Amino acid sequence: MHPVLFEFKHLVIHTYGFFIALGFLAAIIISKREARLAGEDPEKITDFIFWILVSGIVGARVFYVIVYWDQYYPGRLTDVIKVWEGGLVFYGGFIGALIVSLVYIRVTKLNYWKTIDIITPAIPFGHFLGRLGCFSAGCCHGRSCDLPWSVTFSHPESLAPLHVPLHPTQLYSSFSNLLIFLFILNYKRFKRFDGQVFWTYVIIYALARSILETFRGDFRGAEIFGVLSVSQGVALVMGIAALVMLTYLYRRRT
Repeated sequence: MHPVLFEFKHLVIHTYGFFIALGFLAAIIISKREARLAGEDPEKITDFIFWILVSGIVGARVFYVIVYWDQYYPGRLTDVIKVWEGGLVFYGGFIGALIVSLVYIRVTKLNYWKTIDIITPAIPFGHFLGRLGCFSAGCCHGRSCDLPWSVTFSHPESLAPLHVPLHPTQLYSSFSNLLIFLFILNYKRFKRFDGQVFWTYVIIYALARSILETFRGDFRGAEIFGVLSVSQGVALVMGIAALVMLTYLYRRRT
């Protein structure tokens, strides 16, 4: 599509980086709104979001580099830091952010699960925007197909195969995250215990991601048991963990 949004002399704004930044901004705005609705200090949530975003980017990049090391990075170590050109794995960022959030909330003595529930709506909406960046860069592309809505990449800097009709998996993912965001906004009204919104989101996203993985055409890393991609394996583990945590938090409340 259009990997470069704007270019003037030595100044280059990559479309992927622009949408990632837009997703971060949206996450902050949504989280501050949710904090006010929950009766929490929006500024504390903003500080929390900052650390979540930083750790999320680092975790997502590290996961991507590990999975795609043999394909892209031997002899090109400087490319490891070029996040703005594309190359983030959501589950890597998710795990990194979850670990840092545990530390941050323990230090600041915030209510952990209540705080996590507050920022949960921001996750799928930020992801919705981020996947639009993936589409522009051509990363996370789909398998070849002859469907009426297939997309063909022609830009020489695109990360997708050129001049081949492909499943627009980036748009599938973007649209699914938008639907998840709308569902979570409605679902949180029926919340009965802290942590319910977050772990419900984890289950829904794990299901959606597992399905969408079947349309992906990019290198997915070594398959688990010759069947599951790395992301599907992580989705399975996270889905089971979410069910366990929902049961635990519900019983703790009662």
